[in-house]
Amino acid sequence: MTARKFDKSKLPSRYVTEGPERAPHRSYYYAMGLTEEEINQPIVGVASCWNEAAPCNISLMRQAQSAKAGVKDAGGTPREFCTISVTDGIAMGHEGMKSSLASREVIADSCELTMRGHCYDALIGFAGCDKSLPGMMMAMVRLNVPSVFMYGGSILPGRYRGRDVTVQDIFEAVGQHAAGQISDEDLHELECVACPSAGACGGQYTANTMACVSEAMGLALPGSAGAPAPYESRDAYAEASGRAVMDLIAKNIRPRDIVTRKALENAATVVAATGGSTNAGLHLPAIAHECGIDFDLLDVAEIFKKTPYIADLKPGGKYVAKDVYEAGGIQIVLKTLYEGGYIHGECMTVTGKTMAENLEQVQWNPDQNVVRPVSNPITPTGGVVGLQGNLAPDGAIVKVAGMDNVKFTGPARCFDCEEDCFAAVEKGQYKEGEVLVIRYEGPKGGPGMREMLSTTSAIYGQGMGDKVALITDGRFSGATRGFCIGHVGPEAQDGGPIGLLKDGDIISIDAEQGTMTVDLSDDELAERRKSWAPKQPSFKSGVLWKYAQIVGSARKGAVTHPGGAEEVTCYADI
Repeated sequence: MTARKFDKSKLPSRYVTEGPERAPHRSYYYAMGLTEEEINQPIVGVASCWNEAAPCNISLMRQAQSAKAGVKDAGGTPREFCTISVTDGIAMGHEGMKSSLASREVIADSCELTMRGHCYDALIGFAGCDKSLPGMMMAMVRLNVPSVFMYGGSILPGRYRGRDVTVQDIFEAVGQHAAGQISDEDLHELECVACPSAGACGGQYTANTMACVSEAMGLALPGSAGAPAPYESRDAYAEASGRAVMDLIAKNIRPRDIVTRKALENAATVVAATGGSTNAGLHLPAIAHECGIDFDLLDVAEIFKKTPYIADLKPGGKYVAKDVYEAGGIQIVLKTLYEGGYIHGECMTVTGKTMAENLEQVQWNPDQNVVRPVSNPITPTGGVVGLQGNLAPDGAIVKVAGMDNVKFTGPARCFDCEEDCFAAVEKGQYKEGEVLVIRYEGPKGGPGMREMLSTTSAIYGQGMGDKVALITDGRFSGATRGFCIGHVGPEAQDGGPIGLLKDGDIISIDAEQGTMTVDLSDDELAERRKSWAPKQPSFKSGVLWKYAQIVGSARKGAVTHPGGAEEVTCYADI
């Protein structure tokens, strides 16, 4: 392919490659083997969250090489760099989980600093595990240089005694083991086979949810979110992403041209339609914040309220990401939602075409049971629901996909950290009909807004998943199922009503009406607040102390800076 010529007079890299005063800068590029022609081309950052912490990330570097080839083929000069990723499956159930949400900000910040420091002109970002996907997308809209996102792909399902399994099955098996329902040998056999390949957790957990978001929002090439990580087709998508980012430079199409209010609504629609992770209620507001768009948890919940649930995916359903891919990918989900009037077709995407144009050639696949048409949904409203009431004035969120009963009333049983609740669950020291309350686990109070998968899975594994409810100002993994309400706001550390609860207070949850209340008057809550004091900080130094000082509410996405609305100069315009 003949490389096209680009005018660098308005690209950021002119500051490090153009003119005699930049001779020292160019000498560094020559030291790395670049030619004069390559130095004079647009310079594209190729970022990945590669590491050896977990299978989610180990295929990212391989795919990044293909993206670099695509950039080179289309007349650009790729420069690869890595950022961190904290993998939730390994961080889960102990203090390591406090690092998870904070890592989203570090990923976005480190990509911003690398791009700014070296004056790169565009960005291709690869991510594999939960927080790395929104973190990378946040960096893209913050910098606003031409960008293409690519998911590293899901893991293949494991096989255990004739059935498909995922990591969710292991977490729930821990509860079964504690209840004496399975042996040490059974548990060991399961843990050895549940995760058989590279790739992120296979159900519609946070990674696959945010992968679907990347296509629905238009930041990823159509179809790129689907193929499992080991598949060779991922490399072809990566190479195409490299070529696509060069087209975006040529056409000056930037992330904020793509991530509009309507694109965010499309993303929320896909989350609800697929019974996706409640964490999307945290990450979509954070991405919006980077663009200067006000789109908080309650706005996301409004979209959830009117979206049909059409994809039968784990944890509430039967299938995993590989099955979606084989059925036709996220594209058939988008197509049926678009034809049903639930998707804004006019939104621009990284193809340079609108969503409607991208979907023109997509055909419905009648020979599959994974995704239903909107005319025959699993349920008429979304698999994820927002809640509000005197116990959650700033909202809360629950995944109802796969649940038969969406109402619950019972007495509170309060715990001031996850460990205390998990210990009570492990010992069976709780009762049917109770509402377990885990507080002081919010963005500031945790700090870090931990996920509670170990606790919720243990409850489910003991056969109590539909017999108790659990509420928290922390979060839940996308793999959590059962009546589990997260993101309760304001959080306890900020004096929210969840911090004023006492054992025995009657809590009522109605996911049909979207309400969560405690049977206390405003006067009683005000009286309790007089004797309330915030919990002493768990950290008084280090990154988690720093995070606790600046993090905002879950309703607004737990963000750590003023965002696009307060921006003075956009990096892309320097």
